[in-house]
Parts: sequence; C-alpha cells; structure tokens
Amino acid sequence: MLHNSSEHEHTSHEEHEHGHELYAAPKKSVSTLLRENPYVLGLASFASLGGFLFGYDQGVVSDVLTMESFAARFPHIYLDSGFKGWFVSTLLLAAWFGSLINAPIAEAFGRKWSIIMAVVVFTIGSAIQAGGMTIPMLFVGRAIAGVAVGMLTMIVPMYMSEVSVPGIRGTLVVLQQLNITLGILVSYWLEYGTHYIGGTRCAPDIPYSGGTASDPTFDPRHDVGPHGCTGQSEASWRIPFALQIVPALILGIGMLAFPESPRYLLSRGRDEAALASLSKVRRLHIDTEMLRTEFLAIKAEVLFEESFVRDKYPGKSGLSLVFAQYFDLVSTRPAFHRLAVGCCIMFFQQFMGCNAMIYYAPTIFGQLGLSGNTTSLLATGVYGIVNTLSTLPALFLIDKVGRRPLLVCGGIGTFVSLVIVGGIIGGYGDSLVSHKAAGWTGIAFIYIYDINFSYSFAPIGWVLPSEIFTLGTRSKAMSITTSTTWMCNFIIGLVTPDMLDTMKWGTYIFFAAFCLLAVGFTLLFVPETRGKSLEDMDVVFKDTAAHEEKERLFEIAAHLEGRVLGGSDAEKGVEKKELEGSVEHH
Repeated sequence: MLHNSSEHEHTSHEEHEHGHELYAAPKKSVSTLLRENPYVLGLASFASLGGFLFGYDQGVVSDVLTMESFAARFPHIYLDSGFKGWFVSTLLLAAWFGSLINAPIAEAFGRKWSIIMAVVVFTIGSAIQAGGMTIPMLFVGRAIAGVAVGMLTMIVPMYMSEVSVPGIRGTLVVLQQLNITLGILVSYWLEYGTHYIGGTRCAPDIPYSGGTASDPTFDPRHDVGPHGCTGQSEASWRIPFALQIVPALILGIGMLAFPESPRYLLSRGRDEAALASLSKVRRLHIDTEMLRTEFLAIKAEVLFEESFVRDKYPGKSGLSLVFAQYFDLVSTRPAFHRLAVGCCIMFFQQFMGCNAMIYYAPTIFGQLGLSGNTTSLLATGVYGIVNTLSTLPALFLIDKVGRRPLLVCGGIGTFVSLVIVGGIIGGYGDSLVSHKAAGWTGIAFIYIYDINFSYSFAPIGWVLPSEIFTLGTRSKAMSITTSTTWMCNFIIGLVTPDMLDTMKWGTYIFFAAFCLLAVGFTLLFVPETRGKSLEDMDVVFKDTAAHEEKERLFEIAAHLEGRVLGGSDAEKGVEKKELEGSVEHH
C-alpha cells in the first residue's frame, strides 16, 4: 500500500498529534478530541476518499490481469510478463511525477482546489481506461490516472493535517492508510462479482490449449473464436475501471462545500479569509478567544517559515532557492543522517514485497496450487479483508508501544512468513495442485505476512520519516522520501511478474531478505520517536537545528502577541501565556 500511500508533505504522527515541533503532551485523549470535533473528523474522513481511490486503483489491476475477456482484447499484456509489469507500473511512474508537481500546484491554487483538479484528472484517466480499445489507449489512461493518484496522496494528508486539531493528526494519517486498504478490499470483491458477467470463460466451447495436459490454461492466441469472446463479457473488466469514477466525483463535488486550509490562506496574506475558514472548521464564532489564539499560533508558524527562507537563503529565488534548499538536506552529517533514515524506511516499506502481493495476488495464489481463476480471485478477496482489518491495530498501538517495537515485530513476522511460503513453493513446485494441505499452509502464511506488514511498516513507513525532520526542512525532505517510495513501488511493480515467472520460490526469499534487513536497519539506525519532540531528535542526530527553530518561533509569537493583545498588563500576561501554549501545541 502505498502505503500511500502517504507523505508528500506527510505530517508526522507526533507533529500531527501535537502540532508542529514546539509541543507539549495534549491534555485530552484522542477519543475525546474526536468527539469534540465531529466536523473535522467528518471532513478528514471525506477527504481520505483520495486514499480510497489510490487503494482501489492498486487492487483493480490485479484481478483484471487474470480475466480471459481482458486477455482476449490485450493478449500481449496477458502473455508477456515483462509487458505486464509495464502495464501495472505505468500508473506508479506517473504517480511519482504527480507527487513531484503537486507542491507548486498546491501553493499556486490551494489545497482544496488542488484536490478538485486531481479528481478531474483522475476521472479522465479512469474513463480512458474503461473505454480502452488499444494498448496505447490503455497505457495513456493509466498514466493520466497515475498523475492524479500521486497528487492526491500528497495533497490529501496535507489538507487533513492543516484543518485538524492538535492531538488527532496522527490518527488521521492512519485513517488515510485505512482508506487505502479499504479501496483495495472493495476493488477485489467488486471484481470477484464482475468476473461472472457472461461467464468465467471467454469461449466455453473451446478447450484450453495452454499450460500442460494436467493443468491446462487459457491461451488468448488460440482459445478465442472468430467473433471474440462468446462467454465472459468485456464489461467484467470495463465496469471496475469505470466505477472508480464514482468515489472520485463524490470527493470532487463534496470538496466544493469544504473550506480552504487556513494555513494556506495565511501564507497568501488573506488573514480575514483564514480566520473565517478556521471558524468554520472549529465551529466557533469568529470572535472566540480560543479561536483567535489558535489563529495567531498558525500565523506565527507561517511567518517563521517565511523568515527561515529569507534569513537562510538571502538573495536566492526561483530554481536557485529550490536547489539550495535541497542541497541543505545533505550538506551536513546530521542532515544527511535524517534524510537517509527517512528514505530507507520508505525503501524497505516497498522492497518487503507488500505491493507485489497486492498487484499480483491471483498469480501468487495460483503458484500455491489454487486452480482456476475463480478460486484465486476468492482468495484474493480474503487477502483484502485481512489487509484492512490488520491496519486497525495501528490506530491503537502506534502511540502505546512505540514505533520501533512494531517495526521489529512486523519485520520478523514478514520474514518468517515469506521464508515458509518460498520453502513450500520450492519444495513442492508444480505438484502443489495435488498437495492441498501444503498449498493452503502457504496461503495461510501469505495472510500472516499481510497481518504483520499491515500493523507495522505499512502505516509507520508514512508516519515516522516526518517525525525526524525539522520544521524548516520538512517539506523538501518529505518530497524526497515520498519520491523514494513511489520509485521503489514502480520498480517492484515492474519486475515482479518476471521474478514470479523465472525465479518462482526465489521471489519470496528475495523479499524475505529485505524483511530481515529492515529489522537490522531498525535496530541499528531508527530512533524511537514516540512522545519525543524534535529537540529530542537533535540529541539523537547530534544537531541543534530544532532547538534554534524553537527559539525563533517564540520570538515571532511574542512579536505577534505584542501587536494584537490589548487590555491590562494582567490580561496581556494571561493571553501571552495562552498564545505561547498554543504555539507549542500547534
């Protein structure tokens, strides 16, 4: 999952749980804050449809590739494992590009309208895929949809973090991941149903000519009549491609009713509009003291970001400024250390094999002895259920037991599971069809693999990287870590079909090796970030950046407070204390 899927200017679980770097522990529990902010929860749940779209598009392709009516229309994709990899990965490569162009679009048009623009692009791409008659048309549709997916996986979490309240932002990041898994689940079971439209075979009267005598398979070059498929309808795969337009339109139309991010409006100097937006999101009157205190805290952070760029990069603008900001991420040992940890976590998230399972689940279950598309599609649907349910523990465990224990346990669990699956396939080979017990044992360990990955590297891979970057470097650093996960996702989607075709059981040992490496990397290099501020991260990385940023942020807050506070000295003292507290929590 891209797992997402998520990042972009992904917000850290701690940053989002407590606000930006200058925070103290929240005084209210997450459940209390959710009950007190139903509008924010509803808005975030609605916006996370962007994650659902990504998950759906991830899952929809796996079952389409096994449908005989699709194979009859596009035999080259069906028969050529390398070309099949390009079909899957075109969307991922385009998503990598979409994640790169998202930042300037979000700054130019705002968070709200960036989401709407991405929905329009996604709808166009989905429509082209659903109506595809040629391979180029299909690839163009996937590329267009991929750009939108990359944009959505960046902009939606950014929007969610900027409108939510301190204390629940980390929970909302996991909510985004949960929607990705839900999208995968829905696509799996929807295609299990559409698989039966017109029958499960392209030409029921023509016997299979592919495979072996004991295990014949469909060959689209010989097993299709002169008039095409007389059984399974092309609607079986066109409908799933088309139906993803529905949640996209719901997201796009619904966003028209939601406010723009107050932080974005403040960055554009639109203070009154920002205050009105914050008032709508918090359901508080515009003159409420609590609302104005939070407003000033957000403004202090916006001014800090502007002053950080102005003071650190004097005289630079445009591309020279961008290059200078990115160079800073590797210019010192502590900065490079932070970036390396963030990128490696995202690398391992993909090279542990999660998306290989999602994209090619029916093929994998076929290797484990499930004969017939219908049975393998059913097993794939169950995988989707396990995937979704296994993400739920992260909502409760991530702040109770910490990041490192979950990563280590998940890494060990995935390693053991994949070694067993590889051993079963290597030991039994093609005879698994007649050794049902061994085949089902392998399938069970595929599910166990998914359980271990879904509560550990799937959500934490998105949460942890942004917890280690300073306020001044976070947006640029997160764009690199996000690009890392998209590029790794692209590579995995591209090479897995050939690996399954040529390496067989070695494919699972390959991914298992990276699971073991991920455990070692976590133990040696990944710091525990639960309950820690970025000043604490300074100690880990032998740096002073976060401490210096905190002092600068308080200076700006004090300046703002001096401009806007009125009343007696005693009242000013109370309001100043409240403002500084809000800055720490926001």
